[in-house]
Amino acid sequence: MSVLPYKDKQSSKSEQVAEMFDNISPKYDLLNHVLSGGIDIYWRKRAIKILKKQQPKIILDIATGTGDFALEALSLNPDKIVGVDISEGMLEVGRKKILKRNKQDIITLQTGDSERLAFSDNYFDAVIVSFGVRNFQNLLSGLTEMNRVMKPGGTCVVVEFSKPQAFPIKQLYHFYSKYLLSLIGRTVSKDSSAYSYLPESVQAFPDGNDFLEIYNKAGFKNTQCIPLTFGICSIYVGHK
Repeated sequence: MSVLPYKDKQSSKSEQVAEMFDNISPKYDLLNHVLSGGIDIYWRKRAIKILKKQQPKIILDIATGTGDFALEALSLNPDKIVGVDISEGMLEVGRKKILKRNKQDIITLQTGDSERLAFSDNYFDAVIVSFGVRNFQNLLSGLTEMNRVMKPGGTCVVVEFSKPQAFPIKQLYHFYSKYLLSLIGRTVSKDSSAYSYLPESVQAFPDGNDFLEIYNKAGFKNTQCIPLTFGICSIYVGHK
């Protein structure tokens, strides 16, 4: 059974995720950096470096949120970056950041469902996503769509939380995510469900080799998992 942000509602996971991110969008960037100690910035930089050799010119950023990963991808000197997200609230925050950096000629953010992408087959040179696939209603469906819109020879880079296994990181992370993260998140964002959903969704997510198995089913080849920061986060790389 899918982990849902609002367990008392009958709406789909996609609808609930959109509502949740609309609710927390004004505080999302602040909370994201505070709760991760700023290390999420390093994780994104590390992921983008994987694409340096390929130098993709047209990039799709799935579940772009407030556009942090799209903005980081500017270091690749692309011609075009398209960010897609189901939360219009998050996109509005992202558009303001892009305007502030005067990069609206390169980065375009648009509302869309990652599991039903409105793009042609074999269109993008690379597909990237940070902390978004965990929120898909159907993980295989979303990954298959990402594969469909990417050109043969392209690279897909996924950054997602994972579950550390080594003592004592495993125990410390469990305590932090279950108690402290939820407390800080709901205090600042005023949405008690959003930051209870985060650790629950991480716990339920098929990380490591389990994710690679689904990645392969979606059509990606030569897949690999790169654990970061004691296994708290992982980068998944796949090719077409």
